Amino acid sequence: MSREIKTLYVAEAEDGIRLDRWFKRRWPHVSHIQVQKLARSGQIRVDGGRIKPEARLTAGAAVRVPPLPEPGERPERSNELSDRDIAYAKSLVLHEDDLVIALNKPAGLAVQGGTKTTKHVDRLLSAWGEGMERPRLVHRLDRDTSGVLLLGKGPEAAKRLAGNFARRQAKKTYWAIVAGNPKPAAGQIDMALKKTGINDYEMMRPADPKEHGAEPAETAYVTLSRAAHRAAWMGLRPFTGRTHQLRAHMSAIGHPIVGDPKYGNDTSRELSGPLGLQLHARRIELDHPGGGKLIVEAPLGTSIRAGFEHFGFDEHEADPDPFAGVRRQR
Repeated sequence: MSREIKTLYVAEAEDGIRLDRWFKRRWPHVSHIQVQKLARSGQIRVDGGRIKPEARLTAGAAVRVPPLPEPGERPERSNELSDRDIAYAKSLVLHEDDLVIALNKPAGLAVQGGTKTTKHVDRLLSAWGEGMERPRLVHRLDRDTSGVLLLGKGPEAAKRLAGNFARRQAKKTYWAIVAGNPKPAAGQIDMALKKTGINDYEMMRPADPKEHGAEPAETAYVTLSRAAHRAAWMGLRPFTGRTHQLRAHMSAIGHPIVGDPKYGNDTSRELSGPLGLQLHARRIELDHPGGGKLIVEAPLGTSIRAGFEHFGFDEHEADPDPFAGVRRQR
C-alpha cells in the first residue's frame, strides 16, 4: 500500500460528478465499500471537510486522498476481532433488545476510525456479526466523552433511531464539571458555531449566524452542585448536534469544561491537573423503534468519577432528568 497522502483537484469537466464515481475513474481496483469506509472515517475530505460518497463534487475542489491499496494487494484483515475484543465490546452493553443496543462508551475510545485510529467503536461492532447482523451507529460522542451511545440493529431500526436525532426528539442529558460558577445558575446558550481548522486541529468557534459556514447551536444548562467558587457540576442538554457543541458553548460563556485541552483557559487548565475531559453522556430518552419509550442511563466512567471524587460531588444528588418541565427557548 502506498503511504502517501495526496491532494487532487476536480477538473472542470468533472463538475457535478459523485465522489465515489470520481474515485472509481482513477482507482478502479478500489471497491465502493472501501470508498465508503474511507469517507465515513474522515480519511477522504473535500476542501478540508467530511463528505459522503454520494455527494457531488464541484470543479476546483481539493480532494484529500489517503493511502490506497495497490492493484492486486489483499485488503488488510484488521477488522477481524479477537475473542478478547469481542468480550470487551459486549462488556460495554447497558441495554440490548431485538432492535437497539446501548453502550457505555469509555473516555478515550473513538466512535469511528481515522488515519491513526485503529481501535474504535465502529470496528468493535463486528462482535455482533457482519452484514445485516452488524449494528449501525446512529449518533456520535467525542473520543474523550464517556456515556450512552446508541446503535440500531438492522437498517430499519437504525433509520428510526437516526430520525429521532435528526428531528431533535431525543432528550440527551450530559453531566459536566466546569470551571467557576455560571451565572445565572440555569439558562440557555443560543450561539451559532463555525468549524475552523482540520483533522486534530479542528475546532468550533462562536460566529455570527449570518456568517458563511455558521450553524445554529442551542444548549440548555442547569447547575446541579458547586465546589465553592472553583467549579460547578452541570447538567447540559443540547438541542442541536454540532461538533464539540457543549465544549465550545461552555468555553464561550467563560466556564470551560475541566480537563478540556482544546477549549480550556488558564483557570480550567489549573483546575484540571491530571483529570481528563469531565463530560459524560449520562442519560438519553427517545422513542423506541419498536414502540414506547427507551430511557438509558450510563454510570460514571473512570475519568469523570475521578473528577467527582476530586471536587466532592455526589452523583446521587441529581434528579434523573434535571430538565423535566424545562421548555426550549425560541
